[in-house]
Amino acid sequence: MQAANIFDGPDENFFDRLAQAGITIAVGLLVWLVLHYAIRLVVKRAMVERTPLAHGSLRWAAPMLRTIDPVTRALDNERRVQRAKTIGSLLNSVVTAVVAMVTGFYVLIAFEIDIAPLLASVGVLGIAIGFGCQQLIRDFLAGIFIALEDQYGIGDVIQTSEVIGTVEYVGLRITRVLAEDGTLWYLRNGEILRLGNRSKGNYKAPEEDAEPVPAAGGAAPAQGAPPASSASGSASGEANESAE
Repeated sequence: MQAANIFDGPDENFFDRLAQAGITIAVGLLVWLVLHYAIRLVVKRAMVERTPLAHGSLRWAAPMLRTIDPVTRALDNERRVQRAKTIGSLLNSVVTAVVAMVTGFYVLIAFEIDIAPLLASVGVLGIAIGFGCQQLIRDFLAGIFIALEDQYGIGDVIQTSEVIGTVEYVGLRITRVLAEDGTLWYLRNGEILRLGNRSKGNYKAPEEDAEPVPAAGGAAPAQGAPPASSASGSASGEANESAE
């Protein structure tokens, strides 16, 4: 009877809860794997280089499209790959955080733990982190919108209030720009308030002012020679003195 009471007591409930928690973790892991696999497929599909010649409706334009600059096509491909990787990494991070949080809550529920105080603590902690990391969150949000809206990418020439140069890297937090003088700038995405993309619009470089051309047959004044006005003034002064 005592042995039966041992197995029918709290230990049996504990093993049931442990089994329920194990099933919850297994389901969460399965959901995480499926979502990550789906994101990987989408990213890989977006990274595949596609040319207009692959479409049957544009085969008539094949002779003209073959003359596209290969350097431009390579930059576009690199830009698309970098953008797809950035968005894929962001989605993987979001999926991991959400699945881990939901799975952890269900595990606690399986052990009959009240999660209401925990939710309140998580809310307060999230508010504290939000206030303490405002600039970091601002940079990440700006990087997300830069990637989604395709404001600029690798190979574009951009102009900000700080620098003018070519974009070499676009991340969720910083943008790396190579300036015209060779300086490598690291710009925080949240601090870029005004930006112009010279590669997307019809930008035209300002014409430089031409240097004055000397008149034909005219000789340049010798170094140290007085100007003509001063020479004529001195000559007239000498003539007046001699007359007196």
